[in-house]
Amino acid sequence: MLGGGEMAMVVSGKEAGKGQQQAAAMEAGKYVRYTPEQVEALERVYNECPKPSSLKRQQLIRECPILSNIEPKQIKVWFQNRRCREKQRKEASRLQTVNRKLTAMNKLLMEENDRLQKQVSHLVYENGYMRQQLHNPSVATTDTSCESVVTSGQHHHQQNPTPQHPQRDANPAGLLAIAEETLAEFLSKATGTAVDWVQMVGMKPGPDSIGIIAVSHNCSGVAARACGLVSLEPTKVAEILKDRPSWYRDCRCLDVLTVIPAGNGGNIELIYMQTYAPTTLAVARDFWTLRYTTALEDGSLVICERSLTPATGGPAGPPAPNFIRAEMLPSGYLIRPCEGGGSMIHIVDHVDLDPWSVPEVLRPLYESPKILAQKTTIAALRHLTQIAQEISGEVPYGGGRQPAALRAFSQRLSRGFNDAVNGFSDDGWSLLGSDGVEDVTIAINSSPNKFLGSQANPSALYSTLGGGILCAKASMLLQNVPPAILVRFLREHRSEWADCGVDAYSAASLRANPYVVPGVRASTGFLGSQVILPLAHTAEHEEFLEVIRLEGHGFNQDDVILSRDMYMLQLCSGVDENAVGACAQLVFAPIDESFDDDLPLLPSGFRDSPATTRTLDLASMLEIGSGGTARTVNETASSTYNLRSVLTIAFQFTYENHLRDNVAAMARQYVRSVVASVQRVAMAIAPSRPGCQIGVKHPPGSPEAHTLAQWISRSYRAHTGVDSQANDSLLKLLWHHPDAASPVFTFSNQAGLDMLETTLMALQDLTLEKILDDNGRKVLCSEFPKIMQQGISYLPAGICLSSMGRPVSYEQAVTWKVLNEEDSPHCLAFMFVNWSFV
Repeated sequence: MLGGGEMAMVVSGKEAGKGQQQAAAMEAGKYVRYTPEQVEALERVYNECPKPSSLKRQQLIRECPILSNIEPKQIKVWFQNRRCREKQRKEASRLQTVNRKLTAMNKLLMEENDRLQKQVSHLVYENGYMRQQLHNPSVATTDTSCESVVTSGQHHHQQNPTPQHPQRDANPAGLLAIAEETLAEFLSKATGTAVDWVQMVGMKPGPDSIGIIAVSHNCSGVAARACGLVSLEPTKVAEILKDRPSWYRDCRCLDVLTVIPAGNGGNIELIYMQTYAPTTLAVARDFWTLRYTTALEDGSLVICERSLTPATGGPAGPPAPNFIRAEMLPSGYLIRPCEGGGSMIHIVDHVDLDPWSVPEVLRPLYESPKILAQKTTIAALRHLTQIAQEISGEVPYGGGRQPAALRAFSQRLSRGFNDAVNGFSDDGWSLLGSDGVEDVTIAINSSPNKFLGSQANPSALYSTLGGGILCAKASMLLQNVPPAILVRFLREHRSEWADCGVDAYSAASLRANPYVVPGVRASTGFLGSQVILPLAHTAEHEEFLEVIRLEGHGFNQDDVILSRDMYMLQLCSGVDENAVGACAQLVFAPIDESFDDDLPLLPSGFRDSPATTRTLDLASMLEIGSGGTARTVNETASSTYNLRSVLTIAFQFTYENHLRDNVAAMARQYVRSVVASVQRVAMAIAPSRPGCQIGVKHPPGSPEAHTLAQWISRSYRAHTGVDSQANDSLLKLLWHHPDAASPVFTFSNQAGLDMLETTLMALQDLTLEKILDDNGRKVLCSEFPKIMQQGISYLPAGICLSSMGRPVSYEQAVTWKVLNEEDSPHCLAFMFVNWSFV
């Protein structure tokens, strides 16, 4: 279209109609006093549609007799004022929340400052003592007791050993003694100087941050600490945090074996917990712990926990031959009530995961406090924030489902993938013989509960399978490929690695007559396009759930192409490049059109875990070179590009008993082809040399986003005569515009994605024919010659459709011709004024 240029669409402009709206209010010429019945009728409409179009307002007047004496322009002004009041109310509520959070943060920072002052005083004392010993060598060499004291002082912050205690009985008195010691040690870490804490990079405190995050420096094991504010009462916070499987994705099971009442309304619990291994190359960990819940004199709640070992005393834990027993050092949660509601939470996680029991390449996964912080400490805070927003109604429903239902889907996807990667024998998994090459592991499971889970009755569907589940999995080491970028590429470019025949076979497991086992096509890729339909996301967008529609491809028994669409439920997380220590994950499972809550899920996917020991912290934010000059992060960042990560791949398939070997051969070949594709992708997106920019290159012929933003703005100014200055932040302004901007097939700002209910990648699959209704298309066709001649045109109010099929009304649309640097037509841009979902 447009002589070879791309058709584009820019959605923008709540502010564009502001002047016209005010003029309309002035034209009304008088103040209108509404009766209570009229206000009630208008409020009902407002609750359904805060921004009704002119057609909707006229329809309202016709259908509601009590509004017949009011002019449409006056009703328009009423809705404008009502939206303004709602906006002011929300802003006032937001400012109150920010003020409360800042007050709590200020108190927190003052406590942290006091702690650091005490630590400085302690270090000054130790430094003076060491100087005294150095200046008195005779004392240091002759008095062995003093030497012992000096040595102890030097290693106080490096080792921090757990004090040895005499063996205590497993009776309530002995367990209470262990619990009180655990409480004291936990509080010394949460608010004291028992651990040297370093602020985690990229987690600066502020009103919009999740909290204050710190990691350990030179201590036994690995530790992480977080302080944050949530709008939940302490008892609710304690209830959520104790339900660890609901928020800790690596928790396989948690069993409370013994409960003993304690003082202050608290209790002592003996807990056995199993966790998943992050990759196929390591053994899973388990914990045998004592958890103590109590209340302090100031009204705070404390939940502290530690492992029971021969050194601490207490009963021995249950044996688990397929797990390695890890140690939890004193950890827990300090929950303080806040004035005005809500809770201030201090979280400490401190564990020893026995890193020497895994291959050297995997040890960073068990030695990094940043990974621990992302998986447990920050995950707990994020989950609390998410629950608080759901309770307050801030989280919208996705796909017609409540947030809790969508969160359950995310948990089932993550858990199913973890089960596939680990393949525990007590779940029914057993290894299948290899074909002589050990690069891909095949495991089978004939238990129907593995496929359907505990939510549904397995008999109906399992009888049609007549076999079980087969999992093909592999792990590979990647060099210089950031996990976030790799997983984001795999998500947005499925055709680079997926095989449509295998997808069709996986989707067929949901129907009564599965397809025959396909052969893997090495280079065919998709025969149709991929459309991403967003469902839900967490508060900070670090994880999102979506439905993938694979359009018009598949195979029947005769290998004839089908036009039937297929659907995948997909969970993506860890794609923020600034999240230090975060694992990136892409997990998906075929679903049918019904998308029931008890839908059986068979997850497959990728997990990329960072496995580098060299990561930036505060000590490396400003390094001093040999010449005495400071080197910034940008100058030293090249050393971090030599990073490593471990990519784990697992694909699950159903099989019938007589076809098990065929499915195993197909799955093994498919995983090998996926590994080869990932290696090609990794080479393409890895930096060619240290220090260069990491990222996916722009496709040939497509302008960079900055250039496109300049073209759009410059063309609009040229057509309208508006005088404004372009600058380097133009793209940022366009992206963060409160409304929407989105060239079709090319680019969109965030508001444009919200209006179209899509993503940047899926935007390329939308066309104007799918977005505009019949009337809109007719108007555009009639105005097209004017656009080409004059460069700009104003279209009347109308209705368009989002990618989810929801109608969106707008009061006006502006379309103009976007010119490139040579003043040649590049695309058409659209601006929708005052849009809203109908």
